[in-house]
Amino acid sequence: MPRQVAILHGWSDTSKSFEPLVNFLDENGFDPVPVWLGDYISLDDDVRIEDVAKRMQQVVQDKISREGLAAPFDMIVHSTGGLVARQWLGDYYPDGQNCPVKRLVMLAPANFGSKLAAMGQSMLGRLIKGWNNWFHTGKEMLKELELASPYQWDLAQRDLFGPDPLHPGSSPYGGNGVWPFVIIGTHPYASGLRQAINENGSDGTVRAAAANLNARGVTIDFASNEESPLTTLWRSRYGDLVFPFAILPDRDHGSIIDPASQGYSSDAPTQGLLGKLILQALQCEELNRYQAMSVPTQATLDPAFSWQSVIDASPSWADISEATASLSRDDAERGRLFGGQPPTADYFHQYMQVVVRVVDDHGSEVSDFYLEFFAPEAKQNAEAIYFQAKVLEDVHPYGDNKAYRCLFVDRSDLADPTNGYYSKITPATAAKVLAMSISAVFPGGNVSYFHSTARGASGHMIVHRLLENDQASRWLKRNCTHFVEIIIPRVPKDGVFTLTRLPRGR
Repeated sequence: MPRQVAILHGWSDTSKSFEPLVNFLDENGFDPVPVWLGDYISLDDDVRIEDVAKRMQQVVQDKISREGLAAPFDMIVHSTGGLVARQWLGDYYPDGQNCPVKRLVMLAPANFGSKLAAMGQSMLGRLIKGWNNWFHTGKEMLKELELASPYQWDLAQRDLFGPDPLHPGSSPYGGNGVWPFVIIGTHPYASGLRQAINENGSDGTVRAAAANLNARGVTIDFASNEESPLTTLWRSRYGDLVFPFAILPDRDHGSIIDPASQGYSSDAPTQGLLGKLILQALQCEELNRYQAMSVPTQATLDPAFSWQSVIDASPSWADISEATASLSRDDAERGRLFGGQPPTADYFHQYMQVVVRVVDDHGSEVSDFYLEFFAPEAKQNAEAIYFQAKVLEDVHPYGDNKAYRCLFVDRSDLADPTNGYYSKITPATAAKVLAMSISAVFPGGNVSYFHSTARGASGHMIVHRLLENDQASRWLKRNCTHFVEIIIPRVPKDGVFTLTRLPRGR
């Protein structure tokens, strides 16, 4: 028997947008099941996500006790609604016990930010509802939605990673807790002013890598050893569980909430795929089935697989994401799906998002730093130039605190050994690796970073290796957000403190 369903909208939206989704649920057997629509303020400048989550708890408890909302129920969220749901779960059900929600279906969630949030207030006014909110755009909420925001960092520490990297703690998610499912499109907006914000690897508003809840974290400690920094992987709070995640080629940020629509594809199986995945999530009853959704099948293990061959093979959600990426390499299939003017190949590349926070060994944040990427054994700079120009697509310092930065990396252009970053490394015998160095501007004349006396001293380490058939050993993962905390040594000069022996006999 299907559970009741609660639906939560995103920033600048209302529950009215979900009429097509409600109709779809009705047509697929949810007609006798109550569907609840949540509305919250997102465009007033004094409201934060925490405020919405706090009020949400009060409303949910009241509906459960007095007005027929039956727990456990399922929840479908869109865009910023994903962060609202995560905040609510982290605040009130941090261990997943007694949580009234079982399945959390996230449609294009802005789990790790949106590039749209940092745009100018006037631009946002034109993109959303015109000028009907006295130029309010929800400044506090947009700060939390901005790429690399401390809010997202702190929320991930509470619901995804432990307070100590070596001790995972508890999580709202897991076998006995909430089961998240994430679905996002990777098709650009095709009309109107919103075309101005299209970005490769996104649905026009949210990057696929920023939607994926399967994040990773690491601390790189140069203070312990400048030449060989200590690297500590963060442990997840929910163990080895992998959340189902699917990227669809024919949906943008708006059409992802209308499973009955055709999307942008002219292919019938593609048009029905969004609805099929939503129903799979809502009807998933067994943990082993939930886990199997994230396991690639033979469909994508075949080097010659195509989008159509995957769809014909009853794919896992992991297969669907890989099949979408294959469209970047198959012009004919992309043309068949989308007609005469399909999106460019780069739109279906796989990307990685890296959120960096730099602190010194006293825990104070460092805002003026520079990251450089290169191959240590390369004899020329061709690979470094290619990385900066082609692979590193965007760097966004968080507006209120530049110790936090978001790097957007084209994983397809990085890992391609024949026409990507690694093909530029010379000589041919040089190690196929990507190294990262960090340089930080010294705080003043009496203190430097690192032990070198040079201004802007730096340390470096290997962050990626090209190893054929060894994806498991790579820490950087496709379609994923990575949190990287970098600790650098703050070194006082000799004159900061001296000790002089007082002569005797005075």
